[in-house]
Amino acid sequence: MKYNFLGNTGVLVSELCFGTMTFGGDGYFEVIGKVQQDEGTALVKTALDAGINFFDTANVYSYGKSEEILGQSFRTLGVKRSDVFIATKARGRMAPGANQVGLSRLHIMDSVNESLVRLGSDHIDLFYIHGVDVETSLEETMRGLEDVVRSGKVRYLGVSNHAAWQIMKANGIAGKNGWTKFVACQHYYTIAGRDLERELIPMIKDQNLGLMPWSPLAGGFLSGKYTRTSESSGENRRDNFDFPPVDKEKAYDIIDAIQPIAQAHGVSVAQIALAWLLHQSSVTSVIIGAKKPEQLADNIAATNVELTADELEQLNKISALKPEYPQWMIERQARERVPGKA
Repeated sequence: MKYNFLGNTGVLVSELCFGTMTFGGDGYFEVIGKVQQDEGTALVKTALDAGINFFDTANVYSYGKSEEILGQSFRTLGVKRSDVFIATKARGRMAPGANQVGLSRLHIMDSVNESLVRLGSDHIDLFYIHGVDVETSLEETMRGLEDVVRSGKVRYLGVSNHAAWQIMKANGIAGKNGWTKFVACQHYYTIAGRDLERELIPMIKDQNLGLMPWSPLAGGFLSGKYTRTSESSGENRRDNFDFPPVDKEKAYDIIDAIQPIAQAHGVSVAQIALAWLLHQSSVTSVIIGAKKPEQLADNIAATNVELTADELEQLNKISALKPEYPQWMIERQARERVPGKA
């Protein structure tokens, strides 16, 4: 297991992050996973034994049950708090009340306090805002985040599912006021969905932010269970929860390219999809989730896959984005600024 610095911080996190959205199974999260305490503890132990020190959850995952199972797993296993780096999130609705949703200062502070109780911890290492709240100003959100950092309850701040301009605006507000800035981003990124490369990854590289891709297997579409000719068993996550959106024809082209590479390495299709992400310089830690031990073990094994330059070129070519303005103009004009050429 390799460890990378989290953005511009001095914190080292494992190149794989164990995500616990499959823990709990309450509400609509039942279609994602129904992992209960004993199973969850076993999965956490497998992750720890592999060298993973980075764990991801959210208050909205099974409405707090995921946090509870993760926290209890650490206590059962006797894990020293400083040996793990825990991320959680807030924004989604947690109860019917008028203020039980969003990114107001009120909801942020309440969410942090409630997450700490469920996790059984006195602090959160990385606290993400879990999406855009169009009704709350970024000024209020950033002030609320500053308050929970200054209280000692949160160590670092992250942002998820925001546009590049929103992240820059938020960090600009924080910088102007001497508040804590975002150091990490959690966004959807997979070889079957590279939209992030248009605006977000250039911003992430420029600002030296950490990047944690969620759903690296495109909601299970790159698990190896789906091909042009195979029929679904009806037991896969996408059969009941077709998310995130995927251009399936293009994804099948990508799977067709992955399969011979996977066979050459003697590994699964999923491992090649994960390995491609691990080879991307902008990626800090890839979030993997699992319902079964063998699934987790297979994902962890992706860290041992070394793709050749030719294999990466094949995968990059088949999955490339269509050129869009202004990027094609930026690239065209950049040719005039190549060092050594007049």
